[in-house]
Amino acid sequence: MATEPIKQMVINPDAPADSLERKQAHIDNGVEVLNKERYFDREFMQREADNVWAKAWLLAGLVSDLPTVGDYFIFDVGLESIIVTRTKEGIGAFYNVCSHRGCRLVKAERGNRKVFVCPFHSWSFNNDGSLRHVTDSETFRSEVLCNNIDLEAVNCEEQAGIIFINMSENPPPLEQGLGLPVGYLEAYNIDRMKVVRHVSSEWAANWKIGVEAFYECYHLHAVHPETRGVMGDLNVQYDLYPAGASRMIVPLGQPSPRAGDQESVNEGLQGMLQEAGVDPDSFVGTARDVRRAIQLSKRARAEELGLDYSRLEDGQLSDSWATGLFPNVQIGCHPEGVFIMRFLPHPSDPEKFYYDTMTLTFPVKETEAKPPAWMGIPEGTDLTGQARPDCEHFGIGEDANLGLVLSQDSDLLPIVQRGLHSRGFKGELWGEQEQRIRHFHTELDRYLVAGD
Repeated sequence: MATEPIKQMVINPDAPADSLERKQAHIDNGVEVLNKERYFDREFMQREADNVWAKAWLLAGLVSDLPTVGDYFIFDVGLESIIVTRTKEGIGAFYNVCSHRGCRLVKAERGNRKVFVCPFHSWSFNNDGSLRHVTDSETFRSEVLCNNIDLEAVNCEEQAGIIFINMSENPPPLEQGLGLPVGYLEAYNIDRMKVVRHVSSEWAANWKIGVEAFYECYHLHAVHPETRGVMGDLNVQYDLYPAGASRMIVPLGQPSPRAGDQESVNEGLQGMLQEAGVDPDSFVGTARDVRRAIQLSKRARAEELGLDYSRLEDGQLSDSWATGLFPNVQIGCHPEGVFIMRFLPHPSDPEKFYYDTMTLTFPVKETEAKPPAWMGIPEGTDLTGQARPDCEHFGIGEDANLGLVLSQDSDLLPIVQRGLHSRGFKGELWGEQEQRIRHFHTELDRYLVAGD
């Protein structure tokens, strides 16, 4: 039986046609119930490794992490390990493996090396990938050393201060692979931000379950009820873009429509006003007025804080633009900073993944405004941007100090994963609040079909 089209939420109906805030045309990805085995089947995991991870553009890291020649970091995805480094010619990427016997060249996650030396037989390579030295080269026949002995390069491109890699031979242009409108990420000046915290924690669920949990606000009322006073979880604008990209504009600074009290300026809203430069004690208005007051105050004080909001709409000054890049990224875009979240597959177990999150802010001094408390940056974190913090690693069940909301998610996802195995569960049923999830799986299946 056919149903009436579901009304799509629009944050700003008056947004101009060329505005990044404008509601995108609806994309109908159907109503199919997909096979649940994709969340735990090892053969499916291998198909993803061959046809998705090896062929899609992947967010490897940040330009700001490679300020000088010789700086490098390691990007691991599944069984592959990639060295991303700044050479004299620019940023390049290479498989982290010696061409001699296949030994991993680099163990440290980041550092500065102009020469990579293999720990097995001390072959060495310049950081542009070229062979530098073969130990006892005279003992090799020339026919052996005429093979491909330089490091194998990986496609590498930059956009908005972010580094992407692609392991396929002929990838599509990066802009086409990302699917976002021109200027979307650049508007936030991510290239001027610095990483202030980097955490990698292992979760007991498939990586796609991780993506799905962050691609909708439908679960907030049940899993994160404490957000009800400051976040419009039902007032969310969902937008779908080409290449599996998507976003949800989540209005902050207003109570959820599920909240009984829509008038009182509760404690959470008072805190948001305070951080935006508005004295909550002298604020005149109701909860309905808080979001607009935050926008106006941030716009007014931007210059004195040395911040550039010229490319941001008023809504971007208050709201979270949670932006998804296929296959495994969610970027929480905010005027004060961004969260870059990557859902990385476990190398051998389809029912585990790594939740890797980098928190970026503009470098601040003690006299400047600090990032808002809801960003969850631990007390005492160095916000000056002078030193890049090491990545903090946590195993399953260990407290990564990511805040209450993320702790709730990490506790719940293993329960979801176990439930997928039940004979009583036939497949996920997605509503329109979960349209980003269906859009993601549509793109995933496109890669899988093309590779089979």
